[in-house]
Amino acid sequence: MAVKSTASTLWRGSLGEGSGTTSFGTGAATLNVNWKARSEGAESTTTPEELLAAAHASCFAMALSHGLGEAGHAPEELQVSAEVSFQPGEGVLGSILKVSGSVPGLSQEEFERFANEAKAGCPVSQALAGIEITLGAATLS
Repeated sequence: MAVKSTASTLWRGSLGEGSGTTSFGTGAATLNVNWKARSEGAESTTTPEELLAAAHASCFAMALSHGLGEAGHAPEELQVSAEVSFQPGEGVLGSILKVSGSVPGLSQEEFERFANEAKAGCPVSQALAGIEITLGAATLS
């Protein structure tokens, strides 16, 4: 049976002057959203692309942890970031994944191979197949 996740947004006003709140179905967070933050950037207001970045980073971390664990290389720690770029009038342009990890007994080359496999297998990466996804991977020693 498929697990369903939900979120909702309440928006008031025009695109340029309006604003809204996006809430996760779990009740874990309610976040402010507006066009100015999306088109110009802001420190205290989220954007759909920030939410995509969070989804991509967490999905990739799980996929990499799973791949490493299945091969007998359970990671001690993985630090993953995703940067999703948006250009008004063009849309979402790409996602840059960066991962560093502490995986005992694994070389840099092996870590990069597992990271690339996780990038390809991550369901969020697959959902974002229409954009460029790049990856940087480094082991922590």
